[in-house]
Amino acid sequence: MAKKSQNMTDEPGDDQPFVANNEKVNTNLYLYSEEIHERPQITSMIGSLANYSNTIPSAPDGESKASPPSARMGTLIGVFLPCIQNIFGVILFIRLTWVVGTAGAICGFCIVFTCCCVTMLTAISMSAIATNGVVPAGGSYFMISRSLGPEFGGAVGMLFYTGTTLAAAMYIVGAVEIVLTYMAPWLSIFGDFTKDPEIMYNNFRVYGSCLLLLMGCIVYVGVKFVNKFATVALLCVIFSIIAVYTGIFTNIHGNDKLNMCVLGKRLLKDIEIDNCTKEVNGILWNEFCSLNNNSGDKDFHRNRDAFVMRENNWNCDPYFQANNISIVQGIKGLASGVFFENLMPSFLDFGQFIAYGGSSNPEDYEPMGGKTYNQVIADITTSFTILIGIFFPSVTGIMAGSNRSGDLADAQKSIPIGTIGAILTTSTVYLSCVMLFAGTVDNLLLRDKFGQSIGGRLVVANIAWPNEWVILIGSFLSTLGAGLQSLTGAPRLLQAIAKDGIIPFIQPFAVSSSRGEPTRALILTLLICQCGILLGNVDILAPLLSMFFLMCYGFVNLACAVQTLLRTPNWRPRFKFYHWILSFIGLSLCLSIMLMTSVLFAAVAMGMAVIMYKYIEYCGAEKEWGDGIRGLALSAARYSLLRLEEGQPHTKNWRPQLLVLIKLNDDLMPKYRKMFAFVSQLKAGKGLTVCMSVIPGDYVKRHNAAITAKQNLRKYMDDERVKGFVDVLVTKNVAEGLSNIVQTTGLGGMKPNTVILGWPYGWRQDEGKRSWQCFLQSVRTVSSARMALLVPKGINFFPDTASKIGGNIDVWWVVHDGGLLMLLPFLLKQHRTWKNCKMRIFTIAQMEDNSIQIKKDLKIFLYHLRIEAEVEVVEMMDNDISAYTYERTLMMEQRNQMLRELRLNKKESMGVVQAIVDHHHPGHEGTRTTISKVRFVDPAKPNANDKVLDESTEMEFEKDRDTKETSNDNDEDEKVKSSENVSLKDNGSPEKLPLSDEDEEDDDDDKNTSDSKSSSAPGTDDKKKRPPFDPKLFRDEGNVRRMHTAVKLNEVIVNKSHDAQLVILNLPGPPKDTSLEKECNYMEFLEVLTEGLERVLMVRGGGREVITIYS
Repeated sequence: MAKKSQNMTDEPGDDQPFVANNEKVNTNLYLYSEEIHERPQITSMIGSLANYSNTIPSAPDGESKASPPSARMGTLIGVFLPCIQNIFGVILFIRLTWVVGTAGAICGFCIVFTCCCVTMLTAISMSAIATNGVVPAGGSYFMISRSLGPEFGGAVGMLFYTGTTLAAAMYIVGAVEIVLTYMAPWLSIFGDFTKDPEIMYNNFRVYGSCLLLLMGCIVYVGVKFVNKFATVALLCVIFSIIAVYTGIFTNIHGNDKLNMCVLGKRLLKDIEIDNCTKEVNGILWNEFCSLNNNSGDKDFHRNRDAFVMRENNWNCDPYFQANNISIVQGIKGLASGVFFENLMPSFLDFGQFIAYGGSSNPEDYEPMGGKTYNQVIADITTSFTILIGIFFPSVTGIMAGSNRSGDLADAQKSIPIGTIGAILTTSTVYLSCVMLFAGTVDNLLLRDKFGQSIGGRLVVANIAWPNEWVILIGSFLSTLGAGLQSLTGAPRLLQAIAKDGIIPFIQPFAVSSSRGEPTRALILTLLICQCGILLGNVDILAPLLSMFFLMCYGFVNLACAVQTLLRTPNWRPRFKFYHWILSFIGLSLCLSIMLMTSVLFAAVAMGMAVIMYKYIEYCGAEKEWGDGIRGLALSAARYSLLRLEEGQPHTKNWRPQLLVLIKLNDDLMPKYRKMFAFVSQLKAGKGLTVCMSVIPGDYVKRHNAAITAKQNLRKYMDDERVKGFVDVLVTKNVAEGLSNIVQTTGLGGMKPNTVILGWPYGWRQDEGKRSWQCFLQSVRTVSSARMALLVPKGINFFPDTASKIGGNIDVWWVVHDGGLLMLLPFLLKQHRTWKNCKMRIFTIAQMEDNSIQIKKDLKIFLYHLRIEAEVEVVEMMDNDISAYTYERTLMMEQRNQMLRELRLNKKESMGVVQAIVDHHHPGHEGTRTTISKVRFVDPAKPNANDKVLDESTEMEFEKDRDTKETSNDNDEDEKVKSSENVSLKDNGSPEKLPLSDEDEEDDDDDKNTSDSKSSSAPGTDDKKKRPPFDPKLFRDEGNVRRMHTAVKLNEVIVNKSHDAQLVILNLPGPPKDTSLEKECNYMEFLEVLTEGLERVLMVRGGGREVITIYS
């Protein structure tokens, strides 16, 4: 019962969330009984479908207790009020009046409206995402990560975390500013901060650090207190706003609470209104004037008081002398018409005076001398974009509702209504405050940021009704509550990101304490917050954290736009009032505001996002969340494929798109690992790579084997770092399967143009299966498809990807088939393995050719191709056909004829085929023995019929058996009718055709070869001459000529390229005649052609030019 209950409580996964483990079969539905465990009956699963919750499960914590079910909140309590509390913040109380006065009513309205538009458009996009299914808690991080993938989600999550942490720092600095500047200035520990702003900022740093420590302890000890305090803070915000509105309309005709002293058009500070006079020897007079040192004047000594009272005995500031002193009412009321004086902006640079007229009259705001006296100056440079950055944090907090989605009764209904309703409410308050402040307060007082002209009092507080302390206490408590909320939410967000496991270096922060609190994440949050507090200035913190929130909101809009444009079937939001254009406008606004506000801060935020994105991508976040970026990639691929379909690529754009045909062993593992290394080295062309294999059998029965083989192929590709695709085909006929692969692989214009096919090393020992048939049929199929073909021979001797080799890559350019032989060495040399190799090109010239001119032309051609290579023209003498050539041809025909006869009786041939090996020549005294290198060792067991071999044949077969690689091809044997009769002896052994007497003598047909290392080439050690065989003995004179070509070419290639690291040469075309004899002869010719060479790459072009001399 315990096990059963445990199964019933298990949460289903995203891939199969509704499948039950146990399902009873109803007799009425017995037709579906075989699938009932995978596809449960809908009547039994309807409850799970209705109550399915796709929330992100938290990491298991053995010590943490299961939390009781939370109360299901509605729209007002769960979304609207939390958003109101988070949106209204410290900026409303301490900076909005200054923004209105500096920017003017028109620009101020535009600033607030722009910020509100960003949040409204983001809320619309967020509502669409939030109503597209069940929304997990976690705010923008979870929405973006599940919509745009782990890379974007992790980057934006860290940005959101950083922004939330810096927001806590801003709230703390703002709270300290309210206390020190407006409530208790006597707490300053560095002196009078009105004289020097740096003194004020140092106070903020000290007191802010102390307040941060206190708030950190509160968050660590009692999260319940933070949640309860949030209600108090919300009430304070609401009452404060009501008090401001009441005060504005109560003082519609103004009041005399706030009067300012103005010199000309400049605002003065630190002066009592009673002393705001231009009286000689008064406070202002002594501030702007200095007494002349007239110690020689008799009046100065006789009546000093009278001397001081005369104006001409003073040296005064020119502006002070030229202008009068006036007392101006600060709060004039809506009925005064001051609104029209506050329409235009008054942007200033740092150090300029705050004066009427803005920037229209330079002599009023430009400091002419070095001393500023007690005039109010601008502490920062202001502009439209800078003010947007400072104000924007006051509209953030729209994610508060989505963060509580797990506690909502109906999240899909509450989140859109509550969030949009809160934004509309706060936007109405902000925009109305802009207009009301502009119509109530004098321009100079609005621009006095710290209220220095009115004795360090808060402007908003003095507008409010009934008393300024309502606003001071309310703003302090609300700011404190917002800071506590940020310090509570930021560590949990960091812990959620860490638990997702997409950013390895923050994994330690996923651990919770014994009380289930993210203690480690809280410590890191406090450290980052302390760094923000050390900046000490809200005007610096606000634009910085604005960048992080703008990046966050921009990605929310991007996620909605991407999902809408892709039109994925799963994109079905209940919220219908969205459009991708609105999301795109929101994204554009976010980016524009970032760049306009501060290029430096924007670069910091973007750089952090890019670094996090690349880091997550590098670490390989193996998360499949059905994100939109995958769909975007699919759409982009579809668009590109449709464009590529228009026509064949130009020669300049040609690159090898590889189709690699991989042979598997009995364990479904790739037989030759070096094939993948070679492909990786060739991938400097950056083209398409598709690795495919064929498994014989029925797909229905062997589909699991296909999956296993595909996984093995993928593992080998990953080990060799080959970027591409893998697939496995199960077919009853391997040859037909290979043909189908060549014909159908690819999509549109992204079809392979080059096939890499392995050499059938065991073709001599697989006569019963005719293993070369698959090879030759594949060669013919590739040629018919006009695709290039690469056949590496000696693949196990090819270098590893990690190794480096030096030497030569020799290209034997016999026939021209598109220039692929020129391009392949260039591509290989782009890889570090072949980088140190030099390229040599050999071409064959006949006696009648002009070798000097051919070499000159070839050098010019390579120069135009921009390929560096040595050129050599090899002259081949038109010699007579050697006796060795006749011997090889005769033995080949003798072997083929015997095979034809033996295939008439398959059972009898099984014991004889192994005895008929292709030894180079008989093993009697006086004959040559040319043993090629043993390249491959196959663990296959030797055939039982090997004992019938004689001594000489056994030696040659042992070499062939060591080089044998058993083929997996299961082609059906075909009956081949014999065209000639061959007599068999009674014991079943073949009767050899008659040879001439000269056959027992050696012949030396090549007098031009003197290199001892070429001894592996036939005919180089012969000392005696003999007349050639009688051609009448051979069935086909063409075989003799082909064998002669193979022998002579091999002799020349071994002589010139015996020490080359790689030999690349043309692959001769396969015979058009598909008879057994012709196919066997073709394979024998290729063996002779490449004999004695360790690494060979045979190339056959696709019939089109792949390299050009033009730019």
